[in-house]
Amino acid sequence: MELRTTQAGRQQDAVAARVAGRTPARGERIEILRRPGGLARADEPERVATRIDRLSRYHPDVCPINPAAIRAGDAAAVTAAGITLERIIQTDDLLGVAYLEGGVVAARAVGRVNIRDGRGRLTGYGTGSMVTAELLLTNHHVLPDADVAAQSGIEFDYQDGPDGTPLPLRAFALDPGRFFLADAELDFALVAVAGAPAELGPFGFNRLIESEGKAIVGDFVSIVQHPCGGRKQVALRENRVVDVVDSFLHYETDTQPGSSGSPVFNDQWEVVALHHASTPAPGHDELGGIVNEGLRVSRLLAFLRRQSLPPARQLLLDGLFATGSTLPSTGPAEQLPGPAGLARPGPVAPFDGHAPRRPVGPAAAGPTGLVAGPPAGREAAGVDPGYPDRAGYDPLFLGGGHPVPLPALAAGQVPLAAVNRQATAGPRYVLPYHHFSVVLHRLRRLAFFTAVNIDGNSSVRLRREPDRWTLDPRVAADEQTGEEVYAANPLDRGHLVRRLDPAWGASRAVAKAANDDTFHFTNCSPQHEDFNQNKTTWAGLEDYLLENADNLDLRVSVFTGPVLADDDDPYRGVQLPRQFRKVAAMVRADGVLSATAYLLSQADLIAGLELVPAAFSYGAYRTYQVPVTRVEALTRLSFGALRDADPLARLEGTGVREIDDPRQIVL
Repeated sequence: MELRTTQAGRQQDAVAARVAGRTPARGERIEILRRPGGLARADEPERVATRIDRLSRYHPDVCPINPAAIRAGDAAAVTAAGITLERIIQTDDLLGVAYLEGGVVAARAVGRVNIRDGRGRLTGYGTGSMVTAELLLTNHHVLPDADVAAQSGIEFDYQDGPDGTPLPLRAFALDPGRFFLADAELDFALVAVAGAPAELGPFGFNRLIESEGKAIVGDFVSIVQHPCGGRKQVALRENRVVDVVDSFLHYETDTQPGSSGSPVFNDQWEVVALHHASTPAPGHDELGGIVNEGLRVSRLLAFLRRQSLPPARQLLLDGLFATGSTLPSTGPAEQLPGPAGLARPGPVAPFDGHAPRRPVGPAAAGPTGLVAGPPAGREAAGVDPGYPDRAGYDPLFLGGGHPVPLPALAAGQVPLAAVNRQATAGPRYVLPYHHFSVVLHRLRRLAFFTAVNIDGNSSVRLRREPDRWTLDPRVAADEQTGEEVYAANPLDRGHLVRRLDPAWGASRAVAKAANDDTFHFTNCSPQHEDFNQNKTTWAGLEDYLLENADNLDLRVSVFTGPVLADDDDPYRGVQLPRQFRKVAAMVRADGVLSATAYLLSQADLIAGLELVPAAFSYGAYRTYQVPVTRVEALTRLSFGALRDADPLARLEGTGVREIDDPRQIVL
């Protein structure tokens, strides 16, 4: 039983009206799909370009195609898009076995919803999927209100095992008193599940992704479901998206009553829609006379972003937007990530589970390059690969009429900067993240500089979780220093933007996303493990400036990077920086802009700024406050007005001061 109320009937009528009203457009799109290169023309150009960009996260050899070129109808761009999509999507069903293994993991979070009335009598079935460690997503017409949800429950593993015998059933009550949110028009219900983390953990969850580009017209989708309340089944891949209608996807697939609330997956096992209805498709026998409709995940999450709930419920809702692992656990010998990845026992390799670029070491897991995750029950740093939503460093962040733009590269450095392949406006070498940006030296494969905005008033102190470092797919892999430099040696992956510096914002989820963005290889530099002996001065500079300086709004903008010297020692194809520098800008309580600069180096570097390689010792690091002009001379970067805002510029002599304690800083 799927449709239970008059409201459900109205929902079905609305679906039928949308499907019928789109008959001409849907027919045109289906016809286009039959033509050579049709995948690049059956949907909107912007959606096609975004889909290719997202696929590039899973296929390292795919280069994003400029959306503007496709939008403008550039013949070469459209042809390239068609070839790319045909190769990846239209694969004649020859997929790596990882596709099936990923499906097994994704399906574990899907269960049968038993719908009961106020007297506890079973009145019907639906399907639901865990979308956080605590929240279940299904349809409004399955769970129309909190009273129904309080009587109903979810059953996992209602399915046959590999040997054909039923698996042990795991049933849980729902807990709408802790969380329940539903909407009749969008036809969704989000409800808490009453289960301890150790009980629910083995089933994992299918993390919802806000970013566009998860599916276009012509994409294949799979639906994991409990049709008619029966054992779990999957409508596997031979189902195509045939139309996109505002908040909904239309697709051909096999579903039945009881399938309501099922997650709709793309080939990467990302949830693209919430299935909710089937209806006759007039004049389209090629679809079997039926069109299915699902709510687009991006539209659902946009709706949820606009909600304002009591603090305890808001915290649970914020968990829906947190980036990170979806790891269920099957015991100490194996950890299985959620649908974004597959795992095997062995050492953890620090790659983002959602956008791997290549396998690393013995833990590599086949063509997708996905590797083992952190221990069960712990949320790892993870990166949502929807990069268009990164605003990056804000030059107006400090306020007070004191704009602080990014440092300017010297003319000879611009050709050496790695190009952001997604950038549509200049400068195209800037890589924006949440609350910070990076400019990368493509030959040295390390940052020219990083720039971060730090807001001490809204910072969130997130505890450190297992690292999961990732390459940035917007830049060629061979222009970044990846895991191969750090394996089996005493080199640390040293954050340039500290992980907590950008971790601020209106919610914990926003802070967590920024925290996780710092785990891009573009934001780290090889640092000997002994480097940490200096952290009490160097690593604490930002904290001191926020908490102890005469800082009006507790805001600081910080520029950090290695000093890329020509004679830096080579190692595994990368030259290891010997020095690091930092420039910090803030507005004092008297409204005056103040900029201070720091160098992490050896004592004998300060006099001549030269190094005898044989004499270099990682243990000899010291922190110095130096004039901004000294950093400019070392790096050839221009900091503009900051050199005039430097208090050391007004002192006689070199202005170089060794810092043993942050209180020695001249502000």
